[in-house]
Amino acid sequence: MRVIISGGGTGGHIYPALSLVKEIKKTNEHADLLYIGTENGLESKIVPREGIPFKTITISGFRRKLSVENVKTIYRFLKGVRDAKKMIKDFRPDVVVGTGGYVCGPVVYAAAKLNIPTIIHEQNSVPGLTNKFLSRYVDKVAISFSESTRYFPQEKVVYTGNPRATEVIDTDGERGRASVGLADGKKTVLIVGGSRGARPINEAFLEVLPEAKIRDYQFLYVTGDVHYDSVMNEVKKQGNPENVLIRPFIHNMPEVLAGVDLVVARAGATSLAEITALGIPSILIPSPYVTNNHQEKNAQALRKEGAAYVRLEQEMNGEKLMKDIDEILTTNGKWEEMHQSSQSLGMPRAAQDLYGLMKELSN
Repeated sequence: MRVIISGGGTGGHIYPALSLVKEIKKTNEHADLLYIGTENGLESKIVPREGIPFKTITISGFRRKLSVENVKTIYRFLKGVRDAKKMIKDFRPDVVVGTGGYVCGPVVYAAAKLNIPTIIHEQNSVPGLTNKFLSRYVDKVAISFSESTRYFPQEKVVYTGNPRATEVIDTDGERGRASVGLADGKKTVLIVGGSRGARPINEAFLEVLPEAKIRDYQFLYVTGDVHYDSVMNEVKKQGNPENVLIRPFIHNMPEVLAGVDLVVARAGATSLAEITALGIPSILIPSPYVTNNHQEKNAQALRKEGAAYVRLEQEMNGEKLMKDIDEILTTNGKWEEMHQSSQSLGMPRAAQDLYGLMKELSN
């Protein structure tokens, strides 16, 4: 099988693509792969490091308001389509898969126009402009949240879940805990705001650090590189509580996730796929700064099923955060109830299901 994959801009588009690549390689070691991204996107650093053949095109996103910049974007799109067509003709793929981001636009559109079987994968409950546009041309639309069905042609939609979910299932939680210095036998709360951190989450936790210090459970607090120094200065003033471990970033997050009992985080699609695959209860503080407010809608999908508490950023404070943590971890039956609900939403076979859809189209 020969496969072109395209996805870029953020980890939320790239990591599901890489999870799919791992599944393809595991199932078909002779598969030929090509990843098409952009030179300036995060994918240009991450994908080559994984040993995947990588090529680039130049593209930018449309502004939602009328803008001269959109004229340039149209030009870049048309050039991107021409460049992508050349790469596709040279590579001769059996199927082309787009996992989101601007770069998918010209790549997947070019493949569809060349009558190559095409799939887009949507990670969020509310799709972006690129996937909405591509849904008119592709053969199948794979989704991660049932709520996103209404944005696409019904006959093309297949509910697969997020491939990233498959990757966390086989991780070793004990090894993950040991890698960051967490003690065995203690309930563990992971507090994380993404790779760059989230100031409101940081501030809320710092506010109640004296309370956290006297709890029976332990905390792993991932600040993000940007906020680490300022957070550490504040923590030192409060005596570096022994049950609070602080890290700027976690490189083996799937392993660490498998070893915790509760997660406090944003509501990015990839994070939620990992959390539900492992059946972890969560307290979600969606970022209000994302397109179409999709994180809040992602989070509400978990809240509706009883798998998460959702707290909007403007209403979050330390007192509420600690009250929520205590309630989930100490109320009789609450953690187990949320664990079961979270697990019921997990799609641990997501990568296999998406790969199956690829094989079906390419035959």
